[in-house]
Amino acid sequence: MKIAAEIEAMKPRLVEWRHDLHAHPETAFEEHRTAAFLARELRAAGLEVHEGIGRTGVVAVLRNGDGPSVGLRADIDALDITEATGLPYASGTTGKMHACGHDGHTTMLLGAALHMAANPPRGTVVFIFQPAEENEGGARVMIEDGLFERFPVDTVFGMHNWPGVPVGEFAIHSGPMMAAFDTFELKITGKGAHAAMPHQGVDPILVAGQIQTAWQAIVSRTVNPNDAAVISITQIKAGDTWNIIPDTVLIRGTARSLTPEVRDLLEREMIHRAGLVAETFGARAELDYQRRYPATINTSPETDIARVAAETIAGENTVRQDMTASMGAEDFAFMLEKRPGAYIWIGNGSVEGGRNLHSPNYDFNDDALTLGVQYWVEVANRALSRNSSAEPLS
Repeated sequence: MKIAAEIEAMKPRLVEWRHDLHAHPETAFEEHRTAAFLARELRAAGLEVHEGIGRTGVVAVLRNGDGPSVGLRADIDALDITEATGLPYASGTTGKMHACGHDGHTTMLLGAALHMAANPPRGTVVFIFQPAEENEGGARVMIEDGLFERFPVDTVFGMHNWPGVPVGEFAIHSGPMMAAFDTFELKITGKGAHAAMPHQGVDPILVAGQIQTAWQAIVSRTVNPNDAAVISITQIKAGDTWNIIPDTVLIRGTARSLTPEVRDLLEREMIHRAGLVAETFGARAELDYQRRYPATINTSPETDIARVAAETIAGENTVRQDMTASMGAEDFAFMLEKRPGAYIWIGNGSVEGGRNLHSPNYDFNDDALTLGVQYWVEVANRALSRNSSAEPLS
């Protein structure tokens, strides 16, 4: 791997930062300690620093003459999970944990910012430290707070660690990388009755089962088999005793898709079929469908920049382009709706011992830190030069 000596020399400091962040996890819009730490380090490096963007987000700007601009984004929040790793630097906050590697993401972008501050590329680099990626749409909040109006960028890039991909490898492709994520709540209103006399009522639990079947038929028989969609019911709440058919059933869950067209189809058909099925049985269905995160869709030119940047530092045959899109969601998608860009996965190594994302046994792999820093430096230089065949810039 081609990693600059100055970046290799940063590793002890990077590890120290990462472990400190891991030990002090903060969840959505509560990242005050994390934001203060970032602002302090970025200012000390001489960067222009702005705090409170999207409530707890931090933006640092490096300007070096005229030229294009590029945005680099890392998420900084943790999850509501109780850590089970037993590590010396394990979470010191009960019920909160960096179980998705955002501590590593934050550290890598901070390291890149400090390195580029000392070795500025020509143009403008905007370092975006984003809060509340997990469920709360911090990227959307930053955009609504004027992120791209206040800090204009021509392109924007994101990165996430990926367990199961070896350290030293990456994965990327143009088009959808991760799915749109929507939530729904369906209330079915029937008519309660004694369980021994069901003919005297309208059983909303029976209706719920029929709607579940009708919804799964959307995925299996209405969505094009070449497309991807998932409808998952994750909660069913009804009744509170053994011998009474309840008046209502509440169903909650998620719907996921990779294209805007399939997303529209899912919402439309779920509303339509729930209403038809409920009416057939004499019940009423009210569906609240909430669009949360759009699909994360890479643009082709920027995907090429990211791929070549990764290959330049990690070597040939280290960037997988054949991995299928994940049906998980990522709010970097909001930024890709506003600017062309690309989102890449960096290998986090083995999943042995339950080191999967969102697992209480997860831990970011420190061996990926310097590689991630060098990737950010390389992709920024290539995006600013728009010359994907250029020699690596340190």
